[in-house]
Amino acid sequence: MPAPSPRRPQGRTLNPLAICAFALLAQLALPVTGFAQAWPAKPIRIVVPFPAGGTSDVLARAIGQKLHVDLGQPVVVENRAGANGNIGAGIVAKSAADGHTLLLTDVGALSISPSVFPDLPFDVVRDFAPVVLVSYSPHVLAVHPSVSAKSVKALFALARAEPGKLNFATAGAGSAAHLAGVDIELRTGIRWTFVHYKGGSQAITDVVGGHSEVLLNGMLPVAPHVRSGKLRALAVSSAKRNAALPDIPTLAESGLPGFESGSWQGLLAPAGTPPEIVGKLNAAIRRILATPAMKAQLAEQGTEVRADTPAAMAAFLRAEMARWEKVVREAGVKVE
Repeated sequence: MPAPSPRRPQGRTLNPLAICAFALLAQLALPVTGFAQAWPAKPIRIVVPFPAGGTSDVLARAIGQKLHVDLGQPVVVENRAGANGNIGAGIVAKSAADGHTLLLTDVGALSISPSVFPDLPFDVVRDFAPVVLVSYSPHVLAVHPSVSAKSVKALFALARAEPGKLNFATAGAGSAAHLAGVDIELRTGIRWTFVHYKGGSQAITDVVGGHSEVLLNGMLPVAPHVRSGKLRALAVSSAKRNAALPDIPTLAESGLPGFESGSWQGLLAPAGTPPEIVGKLNAAIRRILATPAMKAQLAEQGTEVRADTPAAMAAFLRAEMARWEKVVREAGVKVE
C-alpha cells in the first residue's frame, strides 16, 4: 500500500506574493514612523554665522560638548560669517529639515535683518523652526583706555562736542550692537562714526588695539578684557546691574531710562523639521543649561540662562522684529 500523505498543518496559507508586498510596505513606512526615533543618525552641525570668539561661538562650543554626550553623536561647530549673520543663516534655511543642521545665532541680529536688508535670501518666520532661546548677555558699553571719559555722561559730552569723531565698532552693519548704538543716537542727539566688522570678536580686537574707541558688545566676550584693563567699561545695557561687573552702572542709571539691549542667543532648525526632533533638541539643551556647571560658567561671564519652549522663542522673535523695525524706520537706517 502506498504510504499516506503527510498531514498539512491546519491554518491559513499565506501567499508568497502577499508576504513580499507586506515586507515592502513595512520598509516604506519606516521613515515615517521611525524617523524621530532614529534621530540623530549622524553628526550634528551647528552653524554659527559669526567668526570664532564671539558670544554665539563660545556658547555653541560649550553646548556642543555637552550635546555630544547627551545625544551620542559628534557635534561640529562651523563658523560661516558675513553679512550680519545672514550668510550662515541662509545656509541653515536651505539645509535638510532632518535635525542634523542647526543655527545658533544672535536672535537680535536675526530679528533686525528683515528691516535693514531688502534682499534677504530667507524669511525669518517662514524658513526657520525656533528650538530654544539659550541665553541673554547684556551689552557692555566700553572704551579704549586712551579715551578720557570715565562715565557715560562724560562720553556723551565728548561725542556731542565733536560729532562723528569717536569711532563706534560694531559686529556688523545691521547688527544688534549697531542698532543699539543708533538707538542711543536717537535718544541723545549725539553722533558716532560706525565702523562695521564681520563679527563681535573682530570689533573687540580693534578697540583693544586702539583702532576704534567705543563699542557696545556682549558681556561674555567683553568682560575678560575689562578685567584685564584692556577696555574700560562705562555701563551695561541690562535692566539691572550685572553680577559679573557689579560696580558698572546700567545705561538706564546713566541717563537713558528704560534702555535695554543685548545678545539673545537662540537655536533654530530649518522649517519643516519634525516637531518630535524639535522637542528632543529643546529638552536636551534645557537639560544642559540647567546643570550647575553650565549655570556657573555662564553666570561668571555675565550671561543669564533663558531656556524656554519653542513657542516662547517664536513669540520673542516676533516681538524683537517689531521693536527693531521701529528703530530702523525712525532713524532711516539703510544697509547696502
